[in-house]
Amino acid sequence: MSSSASRSPILVTGGAGFIGSHVCVELINSGYLPVVVDNLCNSSAESLKRVAQITGVTPVFYQIDVNDKDSLRKVFATHSFEAVMHFAGLKAVGESSQIPMKYYRYNVAGTLSLTEVMEEFKVWKLIFSSSATVYGDPASVPIDEGFPTFTTNPYGRSKLIVEDILRDIAHSTGSSKADNQWNISLLRYFNPVGAHESGLIGEDPAGIPNNLLPYVAQVAIGKLQQLSVYGNDYDTLDGTGVRDYIHVVDLALGHVAALQSLNKTGVGCRAYNLGTGCGYSVLQMVNAFEKASGRSVPYKISARRPGDIASCYSNAQKAKAELGWEAKYGLERMMQDAWRWQQKNPNGFSE
Repeated sequence: MSSSASRSPILVTGGAGFIGSHVCVELINSGYLPVVVDNLCNSSAESLKRVAQITGVTPVFYQIDVNDKDSLRKVFATHSFEAVMHFAGLKAVGESSQIPMKYYRYNVAGTLSLTEVMEEFKVWKLIFSSSATVYGDPASVPIDEGFPTFTTNPYGRSKLIVEDILRDIAHSTGSSKADNQWNISLLRYFNPVGAHESGLIGEDPAGIPNNLLPYVAQVAIGKLQQLSVYGNDYDTLDGTGVRDYIHVVDLALGHVAALQSLNKTGVGCRAYNLGTGCGYSVLQMVNAFEKASGRSVPYKISARRPGDIASCYSNAQKAKAELGWEAKYGLERMMQDAWRWQQKNPNGFSE
């Protein structure tokens, strides 16, 4: 294992979060040094201590906000970054409809601050954490990158606005030759689940979980009473909503593949789906978790939520062809790893 000093530094904004911390592990495993910028508004610095336990390498950490350009400049002045991975932002669909201005401040303005500082320091490679929400309610499945984009909530809109901004930046002619050196990957995630096999890092939602699997896990361990299944009358195999769930480690490896691809491709901006290409219903997820945990997950059927769609899963062939990446972990492994994390950390990182 190489020392920290010999590793190429990669800036990871939001690197203490669920996805960011798993990406830090895989960056270290691939010979890089993650330099994390995170304001810890919905994450914990404990996750980075756990990354060090797993890998033997401690990520560099700065507790700052990406909207704080002066602090960002100091970080860029201290490290010669090869590239930036941008995860920092807010991510709850429902909350975004209640406080949209906050979502645009963090997700859109924060990205502008980051890219302006990147340009000052001539760091041109960027991997952006986007989302399958940019596809809205697709006319058909599986969804490929050529599908039309539109959104039904401020969270998704913030991701799509940032994608548009980054495409404009990448394709700008600029006032000098340096202005068109941008090389950007937009990674559109489907539904990240699971945890690192060590059980040391995983998803640690604040308060009541917004996502299905952490909610199921907290019902299984007894923290929550029962799961609400929103709608059982969709045109799906069992009437419940179908989504593409991807193991968070597969997702992290997709980021490393995208980073290595940026070193081989020319300038520009490219979008990639990161998913398994398989759809699982809510009830299939519940049954799979019950099998992995040996625990019962009681649930009740509730009315559909506004804006929810019947089915959403990916065509991830472009990532396979151009990045040499594909998801390798199946549903059983996702559930086993999620349950191990929940058992070892019933109160998340707060312990």
